[in-house]
Amino acid sequence: MSLQINSVALFLGALVLLGILSNNSTITISAAVLLLMQQTFLSDYLPLAEKYGLTVGIIFLTIGVLSPLVSGTIHMPAARAFFNLNMLSAVLIGIAVAWIAGRGVPLMGSQPVLVTGLLIGTIIGVAFFGGVPVGPLIAAGLLSFVAGRAV
Repeated sequence: MSLQINSVALFLGALVLLGILSNNSTITISAAVLLLMQQTFLSDYLPLAEKYGLTVGIIFLTIGVLSPLVSGTIHMPAARAFFNLNMLSAVLIGIAVAWIAGRGVPLMGSQPVLVTGLLIGTIIGVAFFGGVPVGPLIAAGLLSFVAGRAV
């Protein structure tokens, strides 16, 4: 009888541990949910998570960013505020980051082996450098410049 090791489950377990040790609930919860899904009947739903997870995550991220405006915690700036150098810079940087992240989506689809490296880098950034786990798309977009995969 041979012992078979599920390397993905081992990796997810290590991520749970890393999330706990680094006090990062985002990594802990994400890895624990995926580990639970992988090891139970919920594995039937992994293709749905793979197909729609990014879109649903971006929707929740956008809701989280917009909710202070809707709740009144922050107020809509006056039209003249958009001519402020900081506001113009914010708009231009937002455009650039969205464009760069947009370049990452096709790269992640065409070279999925690179996704592992991007995820490991993002997890290290989150766990040890106080980052937030929105980096894989932007990282993939930046990687598209290095990898020469202009879209």
